[in-house]
Amino acid sequence: MNNVILIRYGEIFLKGKNFGFFEKKLIENIEYSLQGIDCKFQRMNKRFFVSDYKVNDERKIIERLKTVFGIHSISRAVMVEAEESKINEYISSLSLRENTFRISVNRADKRFPINSIEYSKKLGGLVLKNNHNIKVDLHNPDVDINVDIRENGIAFIYYDSILCLGGMPVGTGGSGLLLLSGGIDSPVAGFLMAKRGMPIHAIHFHSYPYTSEMAKDKVVELAKILKKYVGEFKLHVISFTEIQENIHKHCNNEFMITIMRRIMYRIAERLAKNIGCQSIITGENLGQVASQTVESMTVTNAVVEDLPIFRPLIAFDKEEITTISRKMGAFETSILPYEDCCTVFLPKHPVIKPKIEKCIFEESKLDLEKLIENALNSDEIINI
Repeated sequence: MNNVILIRYGEIFLKGKNFGFFEKKLIENIEYSLQGIDCKFQRMNKRFFVSDYKVNDERKIIERLKTVFGIHSISRAVMVEAEESKINEYISSLSLRENTFRISVNRADKRFPINSIEYSKKLGGLVLKNNHNIKVDLHNPDVDINVDIRENGIAFIYYDSILCLGGMPVGTGGSGLLLLSGGIDSPVAGFLMAKRGMPIHAIHFHSYPYTSEMAKDKVVELAKILKKYVGEFKLHVISFTEIQENIHKHCNNEFMITIMRRIMYRIAERLAKNIGCQSIITGENLGQVASQTVESMTVTNAVVEDLPIFRPLIAFDKEEITTISRKMGAFETSILPYEDCCTVFLPKHPVIKPKIEKCIFEESKLDLEKLIENALNSDEIINI
């Protein structure tokens, strides 16, 4: 009899002939998450489990597994030989404090001599025999005892089921460059795209000396929080000071935000192509601020020539975004009161329904190619 942590995956079951590719990537990600912990990860007949670990490491293992996309749920379990006498012996030893219980048997090995329903009844009788103040409740039990009899002579017995992140294994869904600000939205956007299997890199625009080193440190910390879910990646920190000063000096102030966004998208696409990313990810949310209207998104999209732009938060409200931010552990860092470059030279009355012709006219006052080239040359790469 051994204590193990049983791992179940969800959506990759639907992948048919491509199942092996997704399963292999999930295994790689699980093994990566468990680095530094003395334990053994095993696969038996489409069952994953962690064994041979110290009791004191159990909570740490569970917390690590809860950050791996592709895992549907996990359970603390006991692994015994799939023999009736061994299973009966363990079930008979249970001392339950709950008021009601249910036994659920999954007989994956059809050679096991008793069918699932009959064996559930028999095991339930053993529990009742040794626990006199407990009753059976098949619909809403206080404790659900699961007996999973596998084809390889092993049975898993477990009670709790801990829901995990679900989604697809990171590394199975293309790649994206995340526009990472210091706010709440963009880390959540990266998190949600990673949930669809997308590995990411990130780009951050800063405007030193108008923004502080603490503002940049805050973004680095947010990137480290993302790393728990997406694995190692590179954060590209780009100086945006010269661009903002030129826009402020030469362009209609009402178009400040729109032109900034258009230039950010141009820089992001060029960087994405240079580093092999296949898409751009933003935390934009329809109607949240003046730069996030349909008209504004249309004129900013227009400068991106080849890559798709993913906006996973487009229909979320702020409460939904905040809930995910808290869940992933980013909220407290996101709300630290350090400015980002989008707050520099912020106009009192930004245009909310910009016309592309007017944007092009305002941009004609700038040496765009030189400004973009200088910004890309300022790239500070931070390994996260």
